[in-house]
Amino acid sequence: MQRGTLMKLGIIGAMEEEIILLQNELGAELAKTKAGKKFYKGKFKGIEIFLTESGIGKVNAAVATQILIDDFGVEKIICTGVAGAVNRELDVKDVVISIDVVQHDIDVSKYGYPKGFIPRLGIREFQADKELVKIAKEAGNKILKNNKVHNGRILTGDQFIADRKTVEELWKEFKGYCVEMEGGAIAQTCFLNKIPFVIIRAISDRADGSAHIDYKSFVHDAAKNSFLIVINMLTRIAQI
Repeated sequence: MQRGTLMKLGIIGAMEEEIILLQNELGAELAKTKAGKKFYKGKFKGIEIFLTESGIGKVNAAVATQILIDDFGVEKIICTGVAGAVNRELDVKDVVISIDVVQHDIDVSKYGYPKGFIPRLGIREFQADKELVKIAKEAGNKILKNNKVHNGRILTGDQFIADRKTVEELWKEFKGYCVEMEGGAIAQTCFLNKIPFVIIRAISDRADGSAHIDYKSFVHDAAKNSFLIVINMLTRIAQI
């Protein structure tokens, strides 16, 4: 980054609940509408921030990520939002910071590959940026007490997981901490473009038979935890 230029950072949330708090805090204004998505621009302590609600699912997330990279030239990407717990040690409102991300719904095991492996791309685990992971963990520990912030694998697939049997299978196969519907696509798009990323997920439900009830009850509180961590992260990034 040249002297005098602002760092450009992209922030993605899948739903309005996940970005409205950030949008208000940053005073972000509409910069562009493209592919049915609105992109907002704001500043925070010397960082130029581009914020978008991607929409639910992997295709929406990948499209939003590529637009942030191509049209706004972002140098780093943070994804914030909620997820269902897979690791049974997690409680609702805990937060998971991605060490890596795996797309659990990719399955070419018939040809001898492990589930989640992407043939020809030759990869299963997309590694989050270590510096962003460190900053996110420090920010999370500042905001939340009593060991509520965890570093772990995040799983992505185009399903809302809501049964215990599937959760058990996901844990056995991938040892993922939580499951959601966007992070893996964001991670893969960042990998292809050589853009550092981190995924931050607050637990809104246990991804089991009660998931639909827990989700509705806790989604706003969980999203607020993610928001507070991201704001603290931005303060730390600005000091680098």
